[in-house]
Amino acid sequence: MTVNATQKIIKVGSSGAVTIPAKDMKRMGVSFGDELKVTFEPAKERPDDHAVEVVELTQKLIKRHKKALKNLSQR
Repeated sequence: MTVNATQKIIKVGSSGAVTIPAKDMKRMGVSFGDELKVTFEPAKERPDDHAVEVVELTQKLIKRHKKALKNLSQR
């Protein structure tokens, strides 16, 4: 069973920690001491990630339509 949730990172000493809600532990049938497979991914895209994506998409668009864009610029 997989549970997808968005949790905040809390500070524990000098480390970060993410809690698992009791209802999700119960639903998955896990308890304290059990091992879980964990995957980390930011909940929100960082602005820089989006900007890079936009630039790459723009470059592909320009390359694909280079001739038409050149004709438009000469009108």
